[in-house]
Amino acid sequence: MYINKEQLVSYIKKLNEPKVLVIGDLAIDEMIYGDAERISREAPVLILRHSNTKLILGAASNAAHNVSTLNNGKVSVIGVCGDDFQATQLRETFEEANVNCGLLVVDPSRKTTTKTRISGSITTSITQQIVRIDRQTNALLSPEIEEEVLKQIERAIPEHDAVILSNYHIGTLTPKIIQETIRLANQYNKVVVVDAQKDLEIYKNVTSMTPNLPDTQKSVGFEIETEEDLKRAGDKLLDATNAKSILITCGADGMFVTRAHGNYTKIPVFNKSEVFDVTGAGDTVTAVYTLALAAGAEPSYAAIIGNIAASIVVRQFGCATTTIDEILSAVDKL
Repeated sequence: MYINKEQLVSYIKKLNEPKVLVIGDLAIDEMIYGDAERISREAPVLILRHSNTKLILGAASNAAHNVSTLNNGKVSVIGVCGDDFQATQLRETFEEANVNCGLLVVDPSRKTTTKTRISGSITTSITQQIVRIDRQTNALLSPEIEEEVLKQIERAIPEHDAVILSNYHIGTLTPKIIQETIRLANQYNKVVVVDAQKDLEIYKNVTSMTPNLPDTQKSVGFEIETEEDLKRAGDKLLDATNAKSILITCGADGMFVTRAHGNYTKIPVFNKSEVFDVTGAGDTVTAVYTLALAAGAEPSYAAIIGNIAASIVVRQFGCATTTIDEILSAVDKL
């Protein structure tokens, strides 16, 4: 496809302008590292000598972190956390990432979603994840907590330019919260982008959504193997949701944008040979794509910018972010 670099650069330089509201399942990733010393006498397990613990924003929190890095902290999150030590860690990590978490709703009956990964190093160059421990509550919100979340959303949407609904299906985004958020976003003419893994058809009248290929296949009910299949899938999602556009992320095969009236754009992947870790890349795409749409880019150019950003973060380990300067530098190499 033809890319007008001058136009592309102009949109990238505007990524720091929109204010974004991220609503969804907030989480923190706790990364515990140690050096493998020997096998325990108590059980056939490794003994690790602890070397480092790192806290990283995950799930919807990672999308917010990606936005913050690009727009100088003009991002707020709305979600639910528990009344526990992990909630304190979550708030502190948000503050370090320059993300406004003042709209969080506390539910003492829930656990703050925390994914603890324990990794061991055998040598200085080889680190292997050994086990992951998940702390989370999957039940939907109680009616009382749901109302508190809705009140925060009603207050916040008028003050932002775009909304990201990030659904990791941990229970925050109830049907009522989804419907009310979209209604309010449309009422105030805000960009609203959905990042969800299933039930895509319930997100009616959004600006766009960013499903990956496996989730798209589940939603449309058929295998996607050709470009014609991508067109058919995009059209089916457009018809089901009345969205203005659909961005399907296809991993190593790039991206595919569908708009009304048979308007399609196939976007190739960038820096395919330099992939180290795809963790969190979807959050990066959603964050950058949303910022670009809110900055005035049409969907195909917004997707290209999101694709370039993803090509940068997959060269790093774990959930990572990128900057406007890094994206501009990558554009220079196209």
